[in-house]
Amino acid sequence: MTDTQTRTSGTAAKPVRPKGLYKAFAASLTGTALEWYDFAVYSAAAAIVFPLIFFPDTDPLTGTILAFSTYAVGYISRPIGGIIFGRLGDRIGRKKVLVSTLMIIGIATVLIGVLPGYASIGVAAPLILVLLRFAQGVGVGGEWGGAVLLSSEYGDPKRRGFWASAAQVGPPAGNLMANGALAILTLALSEEQFISFGWRIAFLFSALLVAFGLWIRLHLEDTPIFKAIEARGEQPNAPIKEIFRHELRPLVAATLSRVGPDVLYALFTVFTLTYGIQVLGYERNQVLTAVLVGSAFQLFMIPLAGAVSDRFNRRLVYAVAAGLGVCWTFIFFVLLGGDNQLMLMAGIVLGLMCHSFMYGPQAAFVVEQFSPRLRSTGSSLAYTFAGVIGGAIAPLMFTLLLSKFGGWIPVACYVAVAGAVTLVGLALGRDPHPTEDDEFHTALGTA
Repeated sequence: MTDTQTRTSGTAAKPVRPKGLYKAFAASLTGTALEWYDFAVYSAAAAIVFPLIFFPDTDPLTGTILAFSTYAVGYISRPIGGIIFGRLGDRIGRKKVLVSTLMIIGIATVLIGVLPGYASIGVAAPLILVLLRFAQGVGVGGEWGGAVLLSSEYGDPKRRGFWASAAQVGPPAGNLMANGALAILTLALSEEQFISFGWRIAFLFSALLVAFGLWIRLHLEDTPIFKAIEARGEQPNAPIKEIFRHELRPLVAATLSRVGPDVLYALFTVFTLTYGIQVLGYERNQVLTAVLVGSAFQLFMIPLAGAVSDRFNRRLVYAVAAGLGVCWTFIFFVLLGGDNQLMLMAGIVLGLMCHSFMYGPQAAFVVEQFSPRLRSTGSSLAYTFAGVIGGAIAPLMFTLLLSKFGGWIPVACYVAVAGAVTLVGLALGRDPHPTEDDEFHTALGTA
């Protein structure tokens, strides 16, 4: 039996066509990577450029806090995208939602790339920036649930950890492209040229990436599971209401499980830019290179972690990684001192490896908490709610804690609390139930 096959009780199911499976995997990975390229470019620019371009009348640390506040807007707006597009994913299908979300975030990112700075249009510049960041968040909020279902519902539910990890590879891939683009621009341009126009090139480049992503998604059919639900006429009329009435515990479990990974990722990919440059005195290129290498490792570690969670208990793999992530945060700050590029790089790589073994199994764990009819809504709500309480405020809180206490210990303690929240979510969750998918494959006539 191949990995593209499903089973029903006592009956071997017809294998899903490999062409459709691999195309779904590619569409999930590339589309999410392209959207996270846009999102990650903003994240890096918020730490490096935006305090100078959009908040120039403040001191450097205050400017960074304001820039991270606009960064948080992209997370706060995610629930809107999750509510709108998650519901639509259960009502009209996964594919149509994914095309819409890609267009929203692509257009918003290009507009940021041509937005005049504070010196040109005054206070209107940061206000428009906030609105465009809001739109980015809406797009990403609607993207994740559909992208995860796209790959996981094509694949064998017994290997959902691996197939669902396609969407999870998107953020590090996007982060890799974004930081790579910024690193190349900082090497090719002078400081003045980069601040003046160089950073805009990275934003404008996303237009080509989004066009490529749309081309892939428009040539893809919807998932076999949604087709079966549609054929049976079982699309939920009020999926959000059903989630809160019948699947509230799964929603809480999935939401809490995501908090720790979001906070850890913000620490090692966003806050380290500020801490490394402003506090430890590293050059911008040194920190960007370290994040770049860490993201490159994640491209392989995330699918590996998903596959490991298929072989062993998914919740256990997730929980061990959460504990290791918290422990490594304290070690990282103890070791990170002085101008030691190798130590900086090793610290970020190992931190992101801990994140990978949470993030790889995460998509499958979240999807498995909900019944197939409500997966898009439930997964999207969990993803976006967790983003607000986890990733949205993490860089801002890190910066505020550093500013108030002048040291890293409160920052590390914040990560520890987030890790504990994740463990609570995992304890509340359930293990996989592959037979739920088998029923819908049978209904579609694939058995």
